[in-house]
Amino acid sequence: MITLYDHPLSPYGQKVKIALLEKEIEFESRLPEGLGSGANIDDFLAASPRGEVPALIEGDDVRLFDSSVILEYLEDRWPEPSLLPASPLARSRVRMLEDTMDTHFEAITWGLSEIRYFGRAEGELAQTIEAAAATQIEGWFAWLSSQLGEQQWFNGDNFGWGDLCVVPFLNGTSGFGFNPTGHLGDWLKRTNERASVTACREAAAAMAFDGPTTNLDQLKQALESGLFKREYRDHRLEWMIKSGGLSVVESGLKSKNIRFTDVFGT
Repeated sequence: MITLYDHPLSPYGQKVKIALLEKEIEFESRLPEGLGSGANIDDFLAASPRGEVPALIEGDDVRLFDSSVILEYLEDRWPEPSLLPASPLARSRVRMLEDTMDTHFEAITWGLSEIRYFGRAEGELAQTIEAAAATQIEGWFAWLSSQLGEQQWFNGDNFGWGDLCVVPFLNGTSGFGFNPTGHLGDWLKRTNERASVTACREAAAAMAFDGPTTNLDQLKQALESGLFKREYRDHRLEWMIKSGGLSVVESGLKSKNIRFTDVFGT
């Protein structure tokens, strides 16, 4: 039995869950206690020393982190049905697509969460950052449309790797009011009708808006108290700075409610 440490709101976790569901692999999903707090959760951190979801455990020996690495493992371990296209070039193309979404695109939705959900900026500063995000999203929608072309699926003839690595992020922008149109919009609607994608989307909605006090409200309170720290690594830090939010980073450092990757094992 596979154990997947995951958070329903994580697009990286959604990628892996969609793959598991599409391959009909049995798994148990767990939410790490204290996620983002820097707490030492032994079982989780043994699989994910960066303290990030998703992390996959299988048996006594398999401990994997990073959604792309996990997807590669699932494809090697359970090659049928294959989620990758047939040709080497097509496989390389969807892997490039995945890398783009995981870095450049994810940084935008993550940054919007910092502003809208966690109140990192207000007034003119928030407007500046959100305007940059809107311009960037429009550009990425155009690029994604060019990658999709006239195909029904990013993966080619069938739904697969190229689609599951895009849909969580576009659902993220939809949640902020940015929706693709045209053929890309049709693709998003069609993809969201798949049972695997629907399950992830509904789990995310339940996590975010369950009850009178939402989980996001609780996270915001924990952030303000310093118990919860948002991770500013790689593309996210770059995005916030280039989009006008250097002072956001400086404030987070002062308040000690942002974090960076530590040396593994410390």
